[in-house]
Amino acid sequence: MTIAIIVAVCIVLLVLAFLLPRLSTGPQKGVDRTLGIGQRAGGRAPGPIGRLFSKSFGHSRRATNKSASLGRRGRGKMPL
Repeated sequence: MTIAIIVAVCIVLLVLAFLLPRLSTGPQKGVDRTLGIGQRAGGRAPGPIGRLFSKSFGHSRRATNKSASLGRRGRGKMPL
């Protein structure tokens, strides 16, 4: 379930960054902030569980940022 949500967010950010590159930074920052809060909260859990939670939120955060970045980069390479 969580993976499907992250994939959907990545696709939305990719399309938004491609169509409206300047307006896509707000939603990207909001997603980044939300996942950052989850990453910090997960890191407070004890032992290996804390590392696992922190790592999963970190990977999701990296994927969403990369998705938005690729959308903007693709838009920048268009000939128009």
